[in-house]
Amino acid sequence: MTQLVEGSGAGIQNEDTLKDKYLTFSLAEENYGIEIRYVIEIIGIQKITKVPNLPIFIKGVINLRGKVIPVMDVRARFGLPARAYDERTCIVVVNVDEKAMGLVVDHVNEVAGIPEAQVEPPPASNHSQAGHYISGIGKMDDEVKILLDVERLIIRN
Repeated sequence: MTQLVEGSGAGIQNEDTLKDKYLTFSLAEENYGIEIRYVIEIIGIQKITKVPNLPIFIKGVINLRGKVIPVMDVRARFGLPARAYDERTCIVVVNVDEKAMGLVVDHVNEVAGIPEAQVEPPPASNHSQAGHYISGIGKMDDEVKILLDVERLIIRN
């Protein structure tokens, strides 16, 4: 797979060109989105080196062009059942506060424009593990996308 948005995670591009844009992906039959400004690139699944004493949802690290990047399995982070990786499984590399992290997702869908007016607050009664990381619900035609707060997803324990 190839570079998605050159330099987007590094803040090089004009913020206006990235506003209201989300990388959408599937995870356990649900559609999610993360703000494109955090995405550095998307790569196919590759060998993940296990590191002892990490949280269960951190699968290990990868070597991406000489840089060691921790990899989080988003299914495990949300407490969802494990699934064997396949040819559609991807690692979405994001950058938050100058720290890169790989996010394993079932498959990437598209970059979608979801205007702020089409985003509703997350449900107040969501007690699931994933509920802690939801920033909003994006409406696209007859579909909804669960929009994730990448900073909370990566930084929150």
